[in-house]
Amino acid sequence: MSVLLVAGVAVLVSTDANASGPFVDVRSVDPTITVELRYAGSNNFLGHSLYPVGTRALARPEVASALAVAQSVLRRYQYGLKIWDAYRPVTVQAKLWQASHNSDYVANPEIGVGSLHSWGIAVDATLVDSRNRDVRMPTDFDDFTLAAMSPFIGLSFDKGGHARLLKFAEVREITGHVDLLKAAMHKAGFCGLRTEWWHFTIVDWQKYVSPEKARSAAQVLETHSGRGL
Repeated sequence: MSVLLVAGVAVLVSTDANASGPFVDVRSVDPTITVELRYAGSNNFLGHSLYPVGTRALARPEVASALAVAQSVLRRYQYGLKIWDAYRPVTVQAKLWQASHNSDYVANPEIGVGSLHSWGIAVDATLVDSRNRDVRMPTDFDDFTLAAMSPFIGLSFDKGGHARLLKFAEVREITGHVDLLKAAMHKAGFCGLRTEWWHFTIVDWQKYVSPEKARSAAQVLETHSGRGL
């Protein structure tokens, strides 16, 4: 990464072949957004850090600005965004793919568009309350069970893969949180992913990738209104 200053904001230019455009620190656009990069620590499905110490949540300027819009929507309801991941280098994506080899959840960086995170146009996000505390969502980050799929089916899975049917009140609470997150992100111009409730891509992502690669990615994304692209 190389650093430039544009209008007083630190702009980083990636050396990643997938993401030649400038990136900005999400919190430089809106410092009220909470960031907890899961791949910068051990709390992820690999159990160890993949990012260097001090890694920030980076995204293309348009994506960072859209996140600020989503944050302003959530603040009206006394909630806020927490970013679990943003720009992800292809080298890191390759390590995730090598560990999982599950194309339903992890994109193969050598096929098609790879991960849209590696283009700086996707983020992984959840909700926090007005005190920046995590709220109850369908699953934790990097959950490869049916509970992570959209729409939420009301099941919880333990580490052994055993399913438990949640009570109606629990399902209503979780569904309310997910619906609020999705509504705020959709209003800000993001579309979701069927297999991961936490994953969001800027809705005009196609303009950042070649047409043939865009077609391969469109098959797994939702539109702004929730239908398949």
